Amino acid sequence: MAEEQKPAEKVPPAAEKTAAKPVEKGPMKKRDFKREEAETGGKTMFSHAFPAEVEEIVGRTGSRGEVMQVRCKILEGRDVGKVISRNVKGPIREKDILMLRETEIEARKIYGGGRK
Repeated sequence: MAEEQKPAEKVPPAAEKTAAKPVEKGPMKKRDFKREEAETGGKTMFSHAFPAEVEEIVGRTGSRGEVMQVRCKILEGRDVGKVISRNVKGPIREKDILMLRETEIEARKIYGGGRK
């Protein structure tokens, strides 16, 4: 028996341009976060962070005093045991745990100069 061959369906040119392209695995950009969330089924993926315990609140900084500078001790990771100063915005107190995305950069020291 001779089988009938169906003509191949032609895709309109407009549909070819809107077809989904594979996501390249490179540095993440802001616009890629929504795409990443859609691919993971709505689950939020968090970046790796290192816990650090606040040991001392040094003082307030920022143009309006909205940022507090704290000294914190790193609890895990490559720099475990290291005490660094960081700037924190929002409510914070001693013995709180901060999740730091990086542990190498320290905040600049607060100088008590001001006006004379």
